[in-house]
Amino acid sequence: MHGTVHPVQPVIPPSVEALGVVVHRTQVPVWMPWPLPVGWLFTGVACAGDDRSGGRATAVACTGPGPLGGMGELILVAEELGVGLGARYAGIDGPDPGPYMSVEKPPQAKVLAAGRPTPLWHVSGAPDDRAVFAGEALGLWLWAVVWPEQSGLLMYDELVLTDLRDAGAEVELVPCGALSPRLLKP
Repeated sequence: MHGTVHPVQPVIPPSVEALGVVVHRTQVPVWMPWPLPVGWLFTGVACAGDDRSGGRATAVACTGPGPLGGMGELILVAEELGVGLGARYAGIDGPDPGPYMSVEKPPQAKVLAAGRPTPLWHVSGAPDDRAVFAGEALGLWLWAVVWPEQSGLLMYDELVLTDLRDAGAEVELVPCGALSPRLLKP
């Protein structure tokens, strides 16, 4: 009924080696804000796909001080159409954000993804505890899911996203924190 179902691989605890594993196996970008916002840490990575065809979706978690105080968490998901990993973290039904986006209105946020200005629209229908934005980058879905909802203000600063597949030796400088429980149980 849903077409090909790509299995979600076990979540990998945050380390430079874990990023290397995902970067070398995936067919889609591994987005991370780079440089990370002040005080933010890389807190885990997940992917969907198998060893034969490679990763078809990636999710990178980062945690740090929220814009209004307290801790904030951000999960960036890159995925092919129909995979559904982003929808899982967003807490919405269906695999893609299209039906939940009002693209006839101006985008609510913008990021710089791989050097290109990338508009993101607010995704409606998500639970009240998070802010969800989605758009398209490099021909794939780009999701930004932020907890708590008021930490969504982070998305109004123009974040610079780097595809870690292109980062090279800079990946070794990524500061790592404890594993985000959001990756395990959205």
